[in-house]
Amino acid sequence: MNVADVMTPREAVVTVSIPGTRDDALAYLQEGEFSAVPVLKEGTERYRGLVSRDDLIENPDEDQLAMLMREAPTVGESASLTDVARLVVEDGARRVPVVEDGELLGIVTVTDVIRAIADGDADGDTTVGDLAQRSVNATYEGAPLPAAERELSHADVPYTVALDDSGRMSGILTEVDIIEVARVVEGEEEAGGSLAGDEEEWTWESIKTVGGSYIPTRNVELPAGPVSEFMTPDPVTVTAGRTARETAQAMINHDVEQLPLVRGDALAGVVRDTDLLRALL
Repeated sequence: MNVADVMTPREAVVTVSIPGTRDDALAYLQEGEFSAVPVLKEGTERYRGLVSRDDLIENPDEDQLAMLMREAPTVGESASLTDVARLVVEDGARRVPVVEDGELLGIVTVTDVIRAIADGDADGDTTVGDLAQRSVNATYEGAPLPAAERELSHADVPYTVALDDSGRMSGILTEVDIIEVARVVEGEEEAGGSLAGDEEEWTWESIKTVGGSYIPTRNVELPAGPVSEFMTPDPVTVTAGRTARETAQAMINHDVEQLPLVRGDALAGVVRDTDLLRALL
């Protein structure tokens, strides 16, 4: 199986064009369930680069797409899933444009490869005990949500495992959970209710949701309640003896990008979707 078999074809790929502005990309990143948008030369199918939510985050004062976009690794239609897995693992790419003769033909994502593993179209025999990350990002379930959001940001991961008073796993909190309760306000005078105010210790300032992440703004706030109010309790877990295929199937069925690894009833690690791609290398 190669890229042509799993990619999203050009007609289904959202793109932006240069010349253009950050608002052109922002509109799609806010509305779509993706983290980056391919950039084309206006009026053509000529691929020029990729603009991601991270690019918008890191350059809040830049307006021109030509300055915001970046070069990104690409593949051809005949590339193997192993080639894609290598780009994901080594370069951190989650969306890889499919380009031939300078023109965009489609895009292939981590989820596309995970689905191929789940369907048995890519190697999924490796046990996840050999793939899991033993270092786990964790947060106390009683921590205010804004503090947990900052912890995710500093750790540079899209999840945190919630721990109870005894240090045992009680749930999992993801970027998606945070985005669902984020409130964008027009000015300070509109803040209030259960949201943290500017004078409160745990205010989440200068953040605005974009897809699965955030871009800077002045007036966005989060509820000040504890993580336990917003997390997914009793998350689906996986054991070390499960195969990558079984784990991929669980990720697709439950629409998640990571699963806690357990040994008995103890937390032993985390398996992220990108970890499963390492089995293809």
